[in-house]
Amino acid sequence: MEPTTKTETLDIEGMTCASCASFVEKSLTRTPGVQRAVVNFATEKATIDYLPTQASPATLKEAVVNAGYGVTERAPDTSAADRQAEIDQQKAVAYGKLKRRFWVAAGLAVLIMPLSMLMLWPALMQQMNMQILNYGLLVLTLPVLLYSGREFYVSAWNGFRHRAANMDTLIAVGTGAAFLYSLAATVVPDWFTRQGIMPEVYYDTTATIIALILLGKLLELRAKTQTSAAIKALMGLQAKTARVVRSGGQEVDVPIEQVQLNDIILVRPGEKVATDGLIEEGHSAVDEAMLTGESLPVEKKAGDPVFGATLNKTGSFRFRVTKIGADTMLSQIVKLVEDAQGSRALIQRLADKVSAVFVPTVVVIAILTFVLWFDLAPVESRLPLALVNFVAVLIIACPCALGLATPTAIMVSTGKGAEHGVLIRNAEALEKAHQVDTVLLDKTGTITRGEPAVTDFVPAPGQDADQLLQVVAAVERQSEHPLAAAVVRYAEAQGASVIAAAGFQAIEGKGAQAVVNSQPVLIGNFRLLEEAGISLPPAVRQQADELLAQAKTVLYVAVAGQAAGVIGVADTVRETSATAIKHLQAMGLEVVMMTGDNPQTAAQVAQQVGITRYFAEVLPADKAGKVKELQAEGRTVAMVGDGINDAPALAQADIGLAMGGGTDVAMEAAGITLMRSDLQGVVTAIELSRQTIRTIKQNLFFAFIYNTMGIPIAAGLLYPFFGILLSPMLAAGAMALSSVSVLTNSLRLRGFSPLPS
Repeated sequence: MEPTTKTETLDIEGMTCASCASFVEKSLTRTPGVQRAVVNFATEKATIDYLPTQASPATLKEAVVNAGYGVTERAPDTSAADRQAEIDQQKAVAYGKLKRRFWVAAGLAVLIMPLSMLMLWPALMQQMNMQILNYGLLVLTLPVLLYSGREFYVSAWNGFRHRAANMDTLIAVGTGAAFLYSLAATVVPDWFTRQGIMPEVYYDTTATIIALILLGKLLELRAKTQTSAAIKALMGLQAKTARVVRSGGQEVDVPIEQVQLNDIILVRPGEKVATDGLIEEGHSAVDEAMLTGESLPVEKKAGDPVFGATLNKTGSFRFRVTKIGADTMLSQIVKLVEDAQGSRALIQRLADKVSAVFVPTVVVIAILTFVLWFDLAPVESRLPLALVNFVAVLIIACPCALGLATPTAIMVSTGKGAEHGVLIRNAEALEKAHQVDTVLLDKTGTITRGEPAVTDFVPAPGQDADQLLQVVAAVERQSEHPLAAAVVRYAEAQGASVIAAAGFQAIEGKGAQAVVNSQPVLIGNFRLLEEAGISLPPAVRQQADELLAQAKTVLYVAVAGQAAGVIGVADTVRETSATAIKHLQAMGLEVVMMTGDNPQTAAQVAQQVGITRYFAEVLPADKAGKVKELQAEGRTVAMVGDGINDAPALAQADIGLAMGGGTDVAMEAAGITLMRSDLQGVVTAIELSRQTIRTIKQNLFFAFIYNTMGIPIAAGLLYPFFGILLSPMLAAGAMALSSVSVLTNSLRLRGFSPLPS
């Protein structure tokens, strides 16, 4: 038997770039018992699958600490909302500290910069003692170095102790080298003069680089906070209080945290539903748009489920609590989105491989740059030139852009998907959806409603349609049969008056009989009327034959021993199915239908919704085989279904999409769950996937091109041809801009809107 694995999620502290995430991941992966570890730099979370017999949460935390990083403790019973509030509080504190560090660095850099450029004002420079000026610049630079830039040096030192290098290593070595050189030129200028070198200082470089990098981090943190806006919006929907009905009928408003299972809660018009439950009494229309994306309110009556965070519109009702806390639908959606945001797409692997070796490679390039400039430049300027280019190479390199390229886009798109009723299980499912070229639809419950509905109500010649419908509905209200329920729904929709029926009797396999208005009434199949000796007039028989030819179920009605009419019942096509299928086809996808119905019925439904290829008479056990058949043709298949018998096909498909009205088994087998029972969700999922992958590719292209071009320019590649050298300060600005550009591009996905149905 396979040993069972557990999954642990850790909030990691102290990661500053993709290289940090790589070190933490390596440390966790090497821990005995760990099966898989994924560390997401954008969400600052580690997701670990481990064998509880060999590892524990304590050993996992120890592995993170050994890598030189920290772990934020999580209370075991903390709800998603409380956990997010705690994280938001921590981020707000971190943002405040970062902001103070930036303003100190920026304020002092504004003073240091003009004082370092007095050579632009020769008259002023002649009156200034250069040694005193340098000491003044040193005093101004020290707070920037020791306060604003302290965390860079601490992080670099911790990395060095753990034999690891990250982006802070590059910043610390670069700014540290410029500062130490300047310090030496300030304290022992005579030594430089004796070597034939001007004792120039680069305090402006140190201060400005730190200020620009902090500005980049400030913008980055702000943008990263916006990427998780969808989760915050979801959790912000939760009601804060609930009106609990105590024994004796007393109504008490209590905080949502105090609500218990089986409590009875009263919901009035305009109020939010506090948590999940079943309606005990009352009826209303409930707006479930925040969970399903469905704009129309859903009618609710006794016995129907309601979900926390949805909005009660018209009536009032009481419901019994069936789920609280982490078990509610809202919490499950939040957890699914969080898990998806923490997962890793295959497209990210190349960026991860590059990030793992990025910093050591850059350090080697920087050392080579220093050596080459020191060897080849004129003696009197070789040390300053070597130093400036060494610092520029270290500062311009940006592993952050690589590390943020994929996860930020995934974070925004999974949140946006949840907003529109599309729940994406992981990044792999999102990535796979964009490769799909064939969509296989299970007919029942997917293209069609999955429940019978009256399509034709045809009275016999001489019968009054309204009166006949009243009589039929009176009998069918007594029945529990699904076809009877369809007739009752139709009668209610037509506004038929309610009249009484007596002596109701269900006749197994045939129909039902009762007495209405003192007349015997029969409703059922042809055999029921035949056994009662009732013959069909030619007009009624012709109408029945036409309905049967359309693959509809026919109910025959007889009143007072005479055939009174026929009713056509069928599983009707959803209003949005044809439009959604047209959208899928317009996107270049082939849409194929699969059904257990006979070819005649299948052909009719396919024609109705614009599908040209379909599989008919498919047994439940053969559904996965049809997926394989399409895959054998070289197709990438998305399977859409809703039932237990769809689960094997959903699992077999390249990507499975489960309709929200379906079973838990189907949803478990699918990579994407559609909260609405509407094919428009398939269009939304695939379009969102395509836009996300397009954004990721743009991000990765920019990140690779930026580093590929930026590092050689910083090393002085253009100098022999154009006499151009890149200032370390410009390098710092470019580095800060690269991360922010990638984040800004990802945030464009927040503007995604699905095609109208």
